[in-house]
Amino acid sequence: MDEVLTDAFEANRPRLKRLAYRMLGSVSEAEDAVQDAWIRWQRAGEGVTDPAAWLVRATTRLCIDRLRAAKAERAAYKGPWLPEPLIEPLTDDPVEKAEEVSVAFLLALERLSPLERAVFLLHDVFDQDYGQIAETLERAEPAVRQLAARARQHVQEARPRFKVDHDRMMQLATAFMTASATADTRALSELLAEDAIMVSDGGGKRSAALRVMVGRADIVRLIEGIRWRHGKAAMGDITPVRVNGYPGFLIHLEDGPATFAFEPGEDGQIAAVYSVRNPDKLTHLG
Repeated sequence: MDEVLTDAFEANRPRLKRLAYRMLGSVSEAEDAVQDAWIRWQRAGEGVTDPAAWLVRATTRLCIDRLRAAKAERAAYKGPWLPEPLIEPLTDDPVEKAEEVSVAFLLALERLSPLERAVFLLHDVFDQDYGQIAETLERAEPAVRQLAARARQHVQEARPRFKVDHDRMMQLATAFMTASATADTRALSELLAEDAIMVSDGGGKRSAALRVMVGRADIVRLIEGIRWRHGKAAMGDITPVRVNGYPGFLIHLEDGPATFAFEPGEDGQIAAVYSVRNPDKLTHLG
């Protein structure tokens, strides 16, 4: 029976991890939630006729509990908050669809209540029907449908508007990093969309902008200021990777690693740059 339970769980583990990551915006917390689901499964799995449904239900409830417990911590977070970067080698076929793990999409999910988030993901991303979701959340089906409608309104605007040409985006990302290292303001201005944003998450533990940079000019001024104050940053390895479905980099700086992700905009320009420097969010990268 132990082997049967293990096989059933392992068959569902990838799906549970995908669900938990979208719910929590954290690779490490998602793994912890799935591990907690495994512990519950060992105790209660014998005799369950639909392991997949049971495990999704358990993982969803565990994630909702974690989101509620983390509410005060996230409210007190220093500077902009970004999800833990989901890293895949560029040489591999992407495991995740970019539009379902993009930083913009995950930030939109952050604005939802835990229940709205669960309903939206289970229905719109994981294709569960409202009856199943109502059972998972122990809510009436009409209430679940209302939660889904509210969540959908918030999230649809954050869906990526432009398809990704990965080769082109990697060229833009590489050019951006080169222009930033040399403070080439003209090149930066040409690479960035006029309404581009740049978000840096240091969590109060690494140097990072304490607000979102909005607009090409704002981003260029920030990079000019960093170069003026600190000179050229000493970098170690720079590894091209796929970050949350988009081309990006894992970079080793003097004070620790950082990730950069780039989202596409109109006319072949960069619409958004997301940089995670908080060391607590990079431990899963080894």
